[in-house]
Amino acid sequence: MTHIKVTLSGGPAELVERHREWTVGNIGEVAKVSFGAGYEHFSHDGEYTTTGSGDLVPVFAWCGRTRVAE
Repeated sequence: MTHIKVTLSGGPAELVERHREWTVGNIGEVAKVSFGAGYEHFSHDGEYTTTGSGDLVPVFAWCGRTRVAE
């Protein structure tokens, strides 16, 4: 399976501080990040950024939240 390194943008500040970098299997998928009592969702809208090490990576912007069913 391919792992693509991405940068997360938006969503809860505490989550993005801890998980700025994330990996996905496909650039077209929605990244689902477990946080608190739910999941934060991030998707790629075409933006890219350069990391501190010089890599060009896709930016996944926050697009919603779901709660864990009890």
